[in-house]
Amino acid sequence: MSSSAASSLEKKLAAFDPNALGDSAGGLYGLPFTVDEAQVVVVPVPWEVTVSYRGGTAQGPEAIREASLQVDLYEPDIPEAWRMGLAMEEPDEKVAEESRNLRTLAAEYIGWLEAGQPTNKAQKFATVPAQVTERGKALVEYLQKKTGAYLDAGKGVVLLGGDHSTPLGYMHALAERHEEFGILQIDAHCDLRPAYEGFQYSHASIMYNALQLPQVKKLVQVGIRDLCQQEAELVDQSGGRVVMFHNRFLSNEKFAKKSWKKVCGKIIAQLPPKVYLSFDIDGLDPKLCPGTGTPVPGGLEFEEALYLIRTIVESGREIIGCDLNEVAPGDTEWNAIVGARLLFQMAHWMGVSQGRIKAKISEK
Repeated sequence: MSSSAASSLEKKLAAFDPNALGDSAGGLYGLPFTVDEAQVVVVPVPWEVTVSYRGGTAQGPEAIREASLQVDLYEPDIPEAWRMGLAMEEPDEKVAEESRNLRTLAAEYIGWLEAGQPTNKAQKFATVPAQVTERGKALVEYLQKKTGAYLDAGKGVVLLGGDHSTPLGYMHALAERHEEFGILQIDAHCDLRPAYEGFQYSHASIMYNALQLPQVKKLVQVGIRDLCQQEAELVDQSGGRVVMFHNRFLSNEKFAKKSWKKVCGKIIAQLPPKVYLSFDIDGLDPKLCPGTGTPVPGGLEFEEALYLIRTIVESGREIIGCDLNEVAPGDTEWNAIVGARLLFQMAHWMGVSQGRIKAKISEK
């Protein structure tokens, strides 16, 4: 940042009142930062082509932006969090339009599969998987380039979906810049299906695709409570590369009076020094995200998830990047309200781990 730009930013910071009402004329959370000024940039990806149950996640980024104006900016563990510099790009309307068009095609194809693949429509749908895969690959390359440019500019990046297929390009960008890292996945589902329903870049295949990157040395899954036998076998045969903390395990630990602190210690012990955090909102209890596409009973409480994230940072590990996905507005603003608060926490704790803002680190 040039000296004149830095001076302009200082004037903005001096004039900004973090206690005032969120101003819709401002940026994300009403903050005064432009994307150029921000230390951490949120990249919205309004994409939901392969969702297999309920839609709406493509509207998640905009719903979260609107709800963010209702979020107070004081975080007790990061008292000056708002000063870090957080801003969100404008959504790419071309991405949104392509998602809408391809979603219609994919939904018809999925309906054909569920109907038993009647032969009278076989020719019509024969090329659909290839078409969707081609455009999915193009999205990966587009986001790899976009997020990579921000990383090279020294910025932190949070990718905001959309469905859970969206962060793969960002993972590729990180793999170009880090020799190795682990992924912490908070999710109700394993997402380890190869080319689910014929779509290589399916939301249900994101972690299978991530494991194709040799830089991903470890995948640690937390809150899983819905998986198929093929996914369970992949975990069992991974030689420890994939470690699952199933929701049943988390519940059993709770029933045995084990503290969440101890459980988090077991989870974090599996993570390498560099961690990518991938958060599917359905990893939370469905009461916190009733609009999400594939809700499953069980899941983490909001504060349990935040405690895990904080403890990762307190352990000295660096969160090199993160994503939040599958926030669908549904028929209530509650989904976006929860999503906006989760995004605020994730972005700023990532910033703490990267030395962009200071926190009150707990005594161990």
